[in-house]
Amino acid sequence: MRKIADWGNYPVIEADVSGFDTADQLRRELEPPGEVIAFGNGRSYGDASLQKRMLLTRRFNKFLSFNEETGELCCQAGVLLSEILDVFVPRGWFLPVTPGTKQITIGGAIAADVHGKNHHVDGSFGQHVVSMDVMRNEGSIITCSPTENADFFKITVGGMGLSGIILSAAFKLRRIETAYIREETRRASNLDEIMDSFEASTDWTYSVAWIDCLAKGDAMGRSIMTRGEHATAGDLVNQARQSAPLKLKKGLKLDVPITLPNFALNPLSMKAFNVLYYNKTRPGTHQRVVDYNGFFYPLDAIDNWNRIYGKRGFTQYQFVIPKEAGRDGMRAILKRITDSGLGSFLAVLKLFGEQESFMSFPMAGYTLALDFPISVKAMELFKVLDAMVADYGGRLYLAKDSRMNAEMFEKTYPNADEFRQAIAMLNEGETKFASLQSKRIGITS
Repeated sequence: MRKIADWGNYPVIEADVSGFDTADQLRRELEPPGEVIAFGNGRSYGDASLQKRMLLTRRFNKFLSFNEETGELCCQAGVLLSEILDVFVPRGWFLPVTPGTKQITIGGAIAADVHGKNHHVDGSFGQHVVSMDVMRNEGSIITCSPTENADFFKITVGGMGLSGIILSAAFKLRRIETAYIREETRRASNLDEIMDSFEASTDWTYSVAWIDCLAKGDAMGRSIMTRGEHATAGDLVNQARQSAPLKLKKGLKLDVPITLPNFALNPLSMKAFNVLYYNKTRPGTHQRVVDYNGFFYPLDAIDNWNRIYGKRGFTQYQFVIPKEAGRDGMRAILKRITDSGLGSFLAVLKLFGEQESFMSFPMAGYTLALDFPISVKAMELFKVLDAMVADYGGRLYLAKDSRMNAEMFEKTYPNADEFRQAIAMLNEGETKFASLQSKRIGITS
């Protein structure tokens, strides 16, 4: 038994954990009866991959095949996005979709059906998966795709590991000329202005905004928008970059060596940070070429940054509301957050495109993600926000959730009951896939 938690360090549990190197080893690990769940690199925020018995996938991390003509990569599920980038960016390929960290496994990317700054153009990660092999609770392996065992495929993509343990997946990378991004930033003075910017940016591949969730009145929702495109060789003016357009120098790596005291993050320090961060970007539009790490993964440059939230841990409250309710809904929800005084200095706003899927989080609309230190006051705020999100037709992201109740899940995920029934049918037998989250929100009993 060992203490283990996901990235939010909430909850922290005692669990029996073991890993595997081969499918046969995994099959033997599944033989003891009881509940079990897969655990990748621990970068989901809540308890979706926590259970009294956990199977660690990171050792199952080999590349299996790559088609240089089509960009189709097949790898085992324990491979990290960072490992793919290290190997394939120098060969002129990039991920089709990436979240804000590259320290997640392929299995986790599929189970959470992660999204990125390009959802409005390219959808979520699962939409780029060609096929995958999944081990069921009795040790059989199912090969599934959008056309083969399609029903099983649809409950595995975004299914939070409850249909089985993903062994391997094939998906398509995208061609790139350089390892750089042509970036454009601009300030928005309020919520309407940033939403106007998003709606005027649909022809950009990547768009995201940092939002000051502590600003009030006429400045509520003031933001910094960042848009981007993969840079071409012609976009590079630096001679060193021109000579090696697909290779990056090692960047500076920082670390948070200790868990900070709980009082280090407070409304005063967060407000000061937000004011400084907003004002560091001058008015107007600013363009530059940055490496892909700086554009996609700024927080990955700081090891153990989750320690800044102290021993209490933190949770990320991420919701999406439909586009037709976007302005009124986001204004009302943001006002409730600013009035609480519990805002976050890590607050990210994005515009999603259309997506039809069975259990995935995205829908056409606006999504806002905010980090909150764990506190009684924050938990009370979340209950109010839950009701508002549900009333506006939205939902919460399962990969970030650590406290949603079964009623909220049932109300906001239209296929919740069908998914529950499917998992119950698949869990027949002595070994059952279940997590603390799946039990909390009523997917498993």
